[in-house]
Amino acid sequence: METFIVIVLAVLAFIFISKAVYIVRQHERGVVARFGAYRRTADPGLTFIFPFVDSLIRVDMRETVLDVMPQDVITEDNAAVVVDAVVYYEVTDPFRRVYNVVDFRTAAIKLAQTNLRNIVGHMQLDEVLISRDVVNAQLRQVLDDATDKWGVRVTRVELQAIEPPRDIVDAMSRQMKAEREKRAVILDAEGVRQAAILEAEGEKRARILRAEGEAEAIRQIADADKFKEYTVAEGEALAIDKVFSAIHEGRPTHDLLAVKYLEALARIADGKATKIFLPLEATGVLAGIAAIGDVFEEGRRSAASESPSPEQ
Repeated sequence: METFIVIVLAVLAFIFISKAVYIVRQHERGVVARFGAYRRTADPGLTFIFPFVDSLIRVDMRETVLDVMPQDVITEDNAAVVVDAVVYYEVTDPFRRVYNVVDFRTAAIKLAQTNLRNIVGHMQLDEVLISRDVVNAQLRQVLDDATDKWGVRVTRVELQAIEPPRDIVDAMSRQMKAEREKRAVILDAEGVRQAAILEAEGEKRARILRAEGEAEAIRQIADADKFKEYTVAEGEALAIDKVFSAIHEGRPTHDLLAVKYLEALARIADGKATKIFLPLEATGVLAGIAAIGDVFEEGRRSAASESPSPEQ
């Protein structure tokens, strides 16, 4: 009998201890209530309560994802789209999370569906397709304000998919194809225009370079001719100066000058000129040449008259 009592007491002690000692994990908080009234919030670690008097409800404090079922939404331009979204939230107040809402997940899903219809319903289809960030921000703000009294903070909202009707998808595909073809034609035309511009610029540059080269060649040829003529003129001037100096230093006689003029006249006569212009200084020399010729003619005549004839 005593053994049975000991066993019963041991079992009761084990049940009492198992009901009195709780381990709260690091990512959890424990809401302790006594006779249904809130008592305290237990932090992570070992927690003791009075069995059958106190109760402990665990609350997960980690960020949790809430999947919102796909919704059929009518946009402002009467386009039916199917929108699928997910909501990320975390608990900020375990007390309000337990006592201010009965089923938080169901309430949050219904709230997200309703506000998703309202937000998308006030937008055009094109705005919905290209403005997902706007929809995400507006829906997150609405859900965060509504769930604040539940001790929950909505961290972010993401639209997973937006599916417009099949005919709209086909029309968008045709529009996208036409837009791509338009851009291709524009790019081709731009390429042709750019190629023509570059070709014209190249031809212009080539002509300029050729003209500059020809001008430089003409200038160099002119410089060469100028240098040649200057050198020849300088040589002739030097030769004349030397000849003139040599003549004056040699003090030539009128006879010598007359002979030199005769040689010059002979060379001039060999040419093709029909007129001969003599300097004024040459007239005196020619007169002397004529006088010398007269002297020689008179001497020849006198010699002929003095010689005896064959008949004598």
